[in-house]
Amino acid sequence: MKLKDIRTKTKEELQKEISKFKEELFKLRFRKVTDVVENPSLIRAIRKDIARMKTVINERARTETAAKNTN
Repeated sequence: MKLKDIRTKTKEELQKEISKFKEELFKLRFRKVTDVVENPSLIRAIRKDIARMKTVINERARTETAAKNTN
């Protein structure tokens, strides 16, 4: 998922996406242990997408707090 796409989504949408990706990551890890994963690099890509979404959420929270403190 591109950062540009992530920034256009609301916080609630991002949280839904994060939970969806975490579930998919769990399934991939489980499959990795029990069977062969078709695309092992997908695990890394999902982890990075989750990190990007969390980063955007935290950036927004910091800017909101900074705006409140300046007023």
